[in-house]
Amino acid sequence: MDVLNPNAKSGWRHERGEASLSDVYRTVGTGRHSSMWRRAAAFAGPGYMVAVGYMDPGNWATSLAGGSKFGYALLTVALLSNLMAIVLQSLCARLAIASGRDLAQACRDAFPKYVSLPLWAFAEIAIIATDIAEVIGTAIGLNLLMGIPLELGVLITALDVFVILFLQKLGFRWVEAFIIALLGVIAVCFGVQILLADPQWGAVLTGFFPTTEIVTNPEMLYLALGILGATVMPHNLYLHSGIVQTRAYGDTVPEKREALTFATIDSTVALCFALLINASILILAAAAFNAHGRTDVVELGDAYSLLSPLLGLAIAPTLFGIALLCCGLNSTVTATLAGQIVMEGFLKIRLKPWVRRLITRAIAIVPAAIVTIWYGDQGTAELLILTQVVLSLQLSFAVFPLVMFTANKAKMGELVAPRWLSGVAYLIAIVIAGLNVKLLFDFVTG
Repeated sequence: MDVLNPNAKSGWRHERGEASLSDVYRTVGTGRHSSMWRRAAAFAGPGYMVAVGYMDPGNWATSLAGGSKFGYALLTVALLSNLMAIVLQSLCARLAIASGRDLAQACRDAFPKYVSLPLWAFAEIAIIATDIAEVIGTAIGLNLLMGIPLELGVLITALDVFVILFLQKLGFRWVEAFIIALLGVIAVCFGVQILLADPQWGAVLTGFFPTTEIVTNPEMLYLALGILGATVMPHNLYLHSGIVQTRAYGDTVPEKREALTFATIDSTVALCFALLINASILILAAAAFNAHGRTDVVELGDAYSLLSPLLGLAIAPTLFGIALLCCGLNSTVTATLAGQIVMEGFLKIRLKPWVRRLITRAIAIVPAAIVTIWYGDQGTAELLILTQVVLSLQLSFAVFPLVMFTANKAKMGELVAPRWLSGVAYLIAIVIAGLNVKLLFDFVTG
């Protein structure tokens, strides 16, 4: 059994027990005696898997709605969310490398059952909300590109379990390569669409500066929180703290410091790339729809059908559909791994990956199928945005424990977060919680 080293164990109540994602734990070599660039390259990968959550189908719905209705105004929310994400994901890597635990394992150890079990339930709700967005997004992508009915597309998404199983058997680097390849396709698709849309770049730059209307306008705040929930996703915090440990870094403090540096660079670069994609969705909606008076576009299907006549080229909707399908496929892989980390970390229940995947996918398929059959496209758009707001509401329950652990010298040892970093992280946690309270107040009163 792999246990924590004595220096890192003092602040924890129990030994860690089995490692996070034990089947791939420390299976990726880091070339300790290679050049710095080769060592840095060995750590590249987990950040891009985390970045997938910043451009999943649910994010498309909120960004399309925000861009078509309010133009470029919500770009500042995308930027702010991304900066928050960079800080929080760096703390995930710090927790994992310093303590040898993922966030779920840390919560199970630090809190009594009456606290840890609700935290587990909230984490599962967040993963289900994420999965619903993926199911619907992939089904819409299949419908747009191949004409497959939404109801059938929802059922087909259950088959993605075989893709994940195949990649995991090849090795974790193959999973990362699959993710990065699809991210490249998405980037190319959006790059071409942005060139075709020809946005007002002055207005784009202005959109990155904050405005008080975001807080005072309930409708804008609802979409802003949806973007926040789609960007800083709760399951990403659990995911990153697990997959960072696939790297075979050493156990000494200098080796861990180097691993933390490279892991932080990896996640920061990947999240900057995610911001480009995330902002591109909103910019495309603002330039293609809001600029032409179409302020009511919230359906992915509507966006697909309107792109061709508004931009004047038939290839635009095809690129949109391809990117959407790639996003859906990518997100299924990361949600599967996050689900595995959460269940094993909180409950010590180990299930085979395909069993875990089928369970979570079945839970997601039921509400998605009901909505698509009962309401059609109209219902799916509303459900996508709702899932992102649900994610935002769950976020605090993952963020506060993460910040608490990484600020604790006894738990983190020499790699405890600097006071300034903990202060920034606590501020982020308080802002997120405060915005959620306001959202609930507006929902109840209005």
